[in-house]
Amino acid sequence: METSPQKIINSTSKISVALIGNPNSGKTTLFNALTGLNQKTGNYPGVTVDKHLGFTKFKISENNYSLSITDLPGAYSLYPKSIDEEVTCKVLLGIENNPPNVAVVVTDASNLKRHLLLATQVIDLKIPTVLVLNMIDEANAQEIKIDIEELKRVLGIEVVSVNSRNKEGLEELKNKITLANVSTNSFYENIKLETFKLGTSDFRKAIENQFHNDKIYRHQLNKFEEADSLYRFNVINYIFAKTVKSPQHITKSVSEKIDKILTHPVFGYGILFLVLLIVFQCIFFIADYPMGWIENSFSFFMQKAAANLPAGQLSDLLVNGILAGLSGIVVFIPQIALLFFFIGLLEDSGYMARVSFIMDKLFRRFGLNGKSVIPIVSGVACAVPSILGTRTISNTKERLITIFVTPLMSCSARLPVYTLLISLMMPDKQILGIFNLKGFALMGMYLLGFAATLITAFILKLIVKTKEKSYFIMEMPVYRTPQLKSIGIIVVNKIKIFLWEAGKIILAISIILWYLSSHGPSKSFHILEKNYTEQETWAESKAKRMELRAIYESHKLEASYAGWLGKKMEPIIKPLGFDWKIGIALITSFAAREVFVGTMATIYSANDKESNKSVREKLLKEKENNSEKPKYNEAVCWSLLVFYAFAMQCMSTMAVVYRETKSWKWMMSQLIYMSGLAYLSAFVTYNLF
Repeated sequence: METSPQKIINSTSKISVALIGNPNSGKTTLFNALTGLNQKTGNYPGVTVDKHLGFTKFKISENNYSLSITDLPGAYSLYPKSIDEEVTCKVLLGIENNPPNVAVVVTDASNLKRHLLLATQVIDLKIPTVLVLNMIDEANAQEIKIDIEELKRVLGIEVVSVNSRNKEGLEELKNKITLANVSTNSFYENIKLETFKLGTSDFRKAIENQFHNDKIYRHQLNKFEEADSLYRFNVINYIFAKTVKSPQHITKSVSEKIDKILTHPVFGYGILFLVLLIVFQCIFFIADYPMGWIENSFSFFMQKAAANLPAGQLSDLLVNGILAGLSGIVVFIPQIALLFFFIGLLEDSGYMARVSFIMDKLFRRFGLNGKSVIPIVSGVACAVPSILGTRTISNTKERLITIFVTPLMSCSARLPVYTLLISLMMPDKQILGIFNLKGFALMGMYLLGFAATLITAFILKLIVKTKEKSYFIMEMPVYRTPQLKSIGIIVVNKIKIFLWEAGKIILAISIILWYLSSHGPSKSFHILEKNYTEQETWAESKAKRMELRAIYESHKLEASYAGWLGKKMEPIIKPLGFDWKIGIALITSFAAREVFVGTMATIYSANDKESNKSVREKLLKEKENNSEKPKYNEAVCWSLLVFYAFAMQCMSTMAVVYRETKSWKWMMSQLIYMSGLAYLSAFVTYNLF
């Protein structure tokens, strides 16, 4: 079986590399360590699975190299059981694009035996391959000894030990990539292929045949997979025995001791609740300072622009359209960053996997299972990748239910809306001296979304019928100290995506809104201007002229195209406590929920041109029907909060739901259900308050 390797890469300057590995092998940590912030995201051809592409350059001797590294979705085997695994397999085979120059198979050195199945399959594709023994520090801590030279000889490829968390071994890995070779060893050669009627004894061709449309081959392919896997496990046992030595008596690990507490059937839920409470308290408390700096900066620039630019349509657009709209979203970046930071901490430490484990029993009662936990919990960041994450759920019924209910989880796009409304009605009151009342309110909104998710899933469990059996198998990673640099890279990339995706929508909508709120039927505007000019002539003081100006701007906004649009829908939303200005924001925020804040900032800038205060301060000044009562009281704010907690106001989510279900019926049912739930809940909430 052991023969000399075939050298493929000689002296090339550009090398395309595919990172492949089992989930929890540390593959993404290695990707971040190699590429840093030099990354970009996209989608694979024909599917919406996230594609993470990074770049790095280095020099060995006199040769300069440039690596283009693709972080492939986690996979256990090249016999795909999920769409993620199918994508990984197609990339390695080069079915839709050129195959990579080098495949880097990332393994957990402390669990090498389980990872060797995928490694031997990749080797048999006859791609230049490098095997990475990642997390080598954990293997050493467990007194696991790996004979790297023997492993290299048996597999016929380059092997390198790495600790990606502190970047040990990265330079050697880069060197090994330039030396990568195709192994001449075979790990399928003794399979009885006479039962395989595809007319090939080549493993690669057999794998490629999985993607043929001819169903005749399916039964034979299944038999081939069974025979192939059985033989590979025997080979892996042989390889493992020759190359790895483990201590005979393995003491209980620290992770197992911690799990006795964190995964306890009673205490586990209490600890999870406490963790979430601390997260939301920190989001409000820590973010308050940078949010204030951002608000003051925008106010300063708006004031300077208004004072120094010549009066006219262009300066009005810049100050009251673009800057006002963008200020309403940029100010919430600190909270978005903190949310992703805490999610990164929980995932990188290994705690998120425990959340899936302890929630599995609860979820099964509602028609879901433990595999639904990660997509649903990840929904607090964004529903789009969370829905894509349901591809790991093999049970069709559970996958459809998970897709349907995930948008009910409060995502990061709702966070700016929640923060603004909670700050309008909640005082800065401390509870027990350490907990902020606003933090409790924010956590309450997330728990409300979670409750709606479970109730809706239970209803669907009774409606959707299936004969498929459900199962949940999950590997528990060991607890690790979170790598702040790696988490920081993720946070920065998330913010860049958030700013670009939300920013371009808000910029476009702000310009449109500025026009609609600053223009209207010429006759109406002419009458208003004439009346204002006449009254200003008789004004006795500057204060009186400013008062008249505010009244004029308010009437002008009401007579504008935006005012006309809001007035048309006001009868529908009035029972919820909403006026025509909120109605405009409801329409524009259908594109993305966070647009609500930018829209309100633009509308109230058009209504208050001499004020460069934050949108929160402008809303606090708003009075109800020219009375002294605040417009945004508890009833209106709670009604809006509940509406945005349930409403499906995200075109991207709707698009991905249709893409994943291939059903207009499923997508429209979700839209109608969530919109109806939002309206009825807001109606009840407003009338209760």
